Amino acid sequence: MTEAVLHDGGTIEVEVHGSGPVVLLPVDPRPIEGEQAEEMRKWGADPALGRSLIDGLSDAFRVVAFDYTGHLMAVPKPDTLTPDNVSADLLAVADAVGAGRFAYYGYSWLALSGLQLALRTDRLTALAMGGYPPYEGPYAEMLKVTTATYEKALAPPPPATGPVEPGDWSSVQNLPSEPQARQFVTLYEALQGFDDKAVRLTCPRLCFAGSADAIVYAEEWGGTTVDLAGPLSRHRGELEARGWEVAVLDGLDHMGAMRAENALPVLRPWLERVLL
Repeated sequence: MTEAVLHDGGTIEVEVHGSGPVVLLPVDPRPIEGEQAEEMRKWGADPALGRSLIDGLSDAFRVVAFDYTGHLMAVPKPDTLTPDNVSADLLAVADAVGAGRFAYYGYSWLALSGLQLALRTDRLTALAMGGYPPYEGPYAEMLKVTTATYEKALAPPPPATGPVEPGDWSSVQNLPSEPQARQFVTLYEALQGFDDKAVRLTCPRLCFAGSADAIVYAEEWGGTTVDLAGPLSRHRGELEARGWEVAVLDGLDHMGAMRAENALPVLRPWLERVLL
């Protein structure tokens, strides 16, 4: 087991599996079990996502796995989770395993983190973004949602009743703590001036999302729609002209396209093509 030192001096555990070109994978390498796993399944999530991705790639690649989201929830960084510091943390992980050059795959907010990383280093051999568009990303909408989450964390409402409906993000019951929520407000506040239309990258790059990936939040969560698939469809021609490979996975929502059985058939052949 290797540890990387992050921007605040804290450490994160890093696992390395397989050999070959390095792929940084910010996922939990340990399958989640018990009650938390059952709750995740209700939302359509895979409690063993990280392990499934590692197993699906490590026969051909040196997979560097680290649970960055889990670390942030355990050790929040309410004032310092900026794009600069997130990029520094990802580079610290690569440094900890001696990876001078590496590919990166992230999903959702970890995908936009990969885009920020690519703007700050020339060490990327490939960038794969799932569940977040590299062009016309919903940065303003995400600030509204994270701000609403932060306000709820300050004054939590009574627990919701009734069954969980996958995709109904308004029924979330496990609210983050104030520092956990505030760190993402800090991140999206720092991204408000970011113009992704001006980005020009040279490394191989892939973006994908489910065709049904548009999350609608009720008024109590900011009353906004976070459209993650729309930009890929609307701007596919522009993205491809800029060198992106684009995939829209038919019928899948945000949680569905994240699952290893749906992501790997897109991700693995592309990595093989650009790295091997």
